[in-house]
Amino acid sequence: MAGDVVADRYELNEVVGSGGMSSVYRAHDRVLERTVALKVLHERLVAQKDIVDRFSREAKLVAGLSHHNIVAVIDRGEYAGSPFIVLEYIPGENLKQLLGRQGPLPVERALELTIEIANGLAFAHQKGFVHRDVKPQNVLLNGKGEAKVTDFGIARPLEAKEGETQTGTVLGTCDYISPEQAQGRHVDEHTDIYSLGIVLYELLTGAVPFTGENFVAVAMQHINAPPPPVTLERPEVPRRVEEAVERALAKDPGDRFTTMSAFCDELEACLAEVRAGENTGATGVLPVVPPQRTVPPPARRRRRRGFVVIAVVALVVVAAAVIAALVATRDDGSADGSGGGTASPLVLTAVNSWDPYGDHHENTPRIGYATDGDPATYWSTETYYNPATGPFAAKPGVGIILAAPGVVKGRTLTITSSTPGYTAVIQSGPSSTGPFTDDSSSQPGAATTTFHLDGTASRYYLVWLTDRGDNSSVHINGVTATQST
Repeated sequence: MAGDVVADRYELNEVVGSGGMSSVYRAHDRVLERTVALKVLHERLVAQKDIVDRFSREAKLVAGLSHHNIVAVIDRGEYAGSPFIVLEYIPGENLKQLLGRQGPLPVERALELTIEIANGLAFAHQKGFVHRDVKPQNVLLNGKGEAKVTDFGIARPLEAKEGETQTGTVLGTCDYISPEQAQGRHVDEHTDIYSLGIVLYELLTGAVPFTGENFVAVAMQHINAPPPPVTLERPEVPRRVEEAVERALAKDPGDRFTTMSAFCDELEACLAEVRAGENTGATGVLPVVPPQRTVPPPARRRRRRGFVVIAVVALVVVAAAVIAALVATRDDGSADGSGGGTASPLVLTAVNSWDPYGDHHENTPRIGYATDGDPATYWSTETYYNPATGPFAAKPGVGIILAAPGVVKGRTLTITSSTPGYTAVIQSGPSSTGPFTDDSSSQPGAATTTFHLDGTASRYYLVWLTDRGDNSSVHINGVTATQST
């Protein structure tokens, strides 16, 4: 209770939450002089060995989930016969409280939060964890409004909703439970995709799609009933967003997104379209354009148009020749600062994210997309939507680390991005953990941007993003490079 000291270290201040399995206290860590959250298993459950074992075992495993969008597990132990877990303290409200206070969120904000949740879940899936209880109550919002997922596999409560008898183990909360969970079948990451789809539905409409008098009534709807269309509740939601929700809520897990990362990719694309529509004043509904009557131009005008086409083609040919000459000049080593020699392709592989001034993780699960050769996929920074915190939340920058096959003299590095307007510099170093020093000048990024390198012999290259421009996140869709030979 409040005032007790747990493990001669954690002073309990007050209860900040209680559920079917545990109570959560705000506590003071006397050793590190910081506020933490301490979760203690209810005393009535201590006699149930399977619950105690699961609580302790999964606390140990989840402690390895270090991600910006996951609440960190700090410590674990036993107090007065009850196991406890110490977690990162998030001094904000949960997503359910935000919905209760604000109602349906703006479409852009709903997508931003869902993307952050998806990033955390995708990381957990890569580490072998399925949450099984994704719901707004398990998403905390920190002081910056960023989403952090909590209760990974720990809060699988033996809980009864009002009007329901507690006759068995219920894994998950009925409003967000997947059809396979409701039927007691095998669950995997597709289960979390379904539950997150319900969360997005609620963020957009202010309500869950299925309601009923008891768990069984709601569960049967998850199994058999199609969800009401999002646009029935909120017509202004773009059709692509509605389709993403529909796919996430497919009854058959095989009909949903293949992975949480794939779901996240689609949400990112939806967000980009929503922002583009806002910038152009579009509403998400295509206007009806009356048919135009085509009048054939006179022959003289057609001949002149043919002349213009020929002239344009000629200019393109000339421009291509000029570009070829410039490329040839670079290949003989006279113009790119690499000190001579010829250039050959350099294959770089994205191996990690780089966030030394933050939590040391920057959307790490998606890092491979930067160099997978597919321009439709991309690594992205995390979402930074608050201008008051600066380009990257008061950090000087974030980035990704690229590995060469060996020590090479990089000549050029070209980035393709679907979010032009950022600013970056290429750095290099002998190790994937640094130190890194500038290997190019800083320059703004366009859809395709080539950085000319100094030619320092290096094994690793860092794309160091120092400004996101007008983007809430920066995408790197592809990286190609050359080396001096």
